[in-house]
Amino acid sequence: MTAPRSWKRVQSATAQSVRVFIADLGNGLLAVSHNSLAVIGLAVLSVTFVIGGRADVRGMLEERALDWLVERQEARSASATQMDEPTLLAQGDFSAVDRATAVDPSELNRQQAAVAQWLSRRYKVAPEPVGRLVQEAWSLGKRVGLEPTLILAIVAIESSFNPFAQSAVGAQGLMQVLTRVHDDKYVAFGGNHAAFDPLTNLRVGVQVLKDCIAKAGSVEGGLRHYVGAANLASDGGYAFKVLAEQEFLLQLIKGRSVPVTARLPVPPVSPPAEPVPGTTPTLTSPVNQGSRPSAAAGTGTGANPVLQGKPDRVAALSY
Repeated sequence: MTAPRSWKRVQSATAQSVRVFIADLGNGLLAVSHNSLAVIGLAVLSVTFVIGGRADVRGMLEERALDWLVERQEARSASATQMDEPTLLAQGDFSAVDRATAVDPSELNRQQAAVAQWLSRRYKVAPEPVGRLVQEAWSLGKRVGLEPTLILAIVAIESSFNPFAQSAVGAQGLMQVLTRVHDDKYVAFGGNHAAFDPLTNLRVGVQVLKDCIAKAGSVEGGLRHYVGAANLASDGGYAFKVLAEQEFLLQLIKGRSVPVTARLPVPPVSPPAEPVPGTTPTLTSPVNQGSRPSAAAGTGTGANPVLQGKPDRVAALSY
């Protein structure tokens, strides 16, 4: 009985000693830490007072701190750029192809593909967007009762297939429609900026052309209205050029070969009318009447050398 009691006393005494040791050690560390922090605080305070009293030291430290911050910002920006560029390219925009005005000419029928390839080479534009315009011209022509080759011939003469063309009088897009006059026709497409969307401009231009032909009663008369020369003695050969360009396309549809460098024939020139004695001659040339643009379309770009010489629009028409 004596041995177990002695062992318990030893264990109790040992545990008590350990507790006292740990408590003393903790108190000692706390005191040391407290004193160390106090010393560090005093040192920082002293250094601050010293630096505050030395303008040169303060300026040097501020300059170094600023340099360090600038370097860190540049490094962070470079890192962000290296990370963002691959991310943007990797994400992409999967709807971009759907928005593109393009179609592979191989997907068109034989006649459409022949026209698209010829126009592509003649006007030095990619075959895919031209193929889409040819496809749309066929669709629009069927819907409104116009020859698609006539629509494409007008685009060729008006803008040389440049969807961003703009004339001096403000006619815009593929078919050079005066947007400010026909702004009501662009409402359904979101506004006037749609004039630079190729398909939208084509649809609006075809509607204007259809109205012109209906008003004049013939294709040639409609072209004179479209160019704004309905009230003039001459349209400057505009209708002649459009119909000549259309004839090239009709030959292609028939399977015949037409050189892409084929030049439009020179339109016939009517002799000027004899002035009535005692009256002042009136200038009727579209070039001399260019201050009155038409509502149908504006001056074509004439980007292709075979299309040079198309007159300005002159008749102030409304539809």
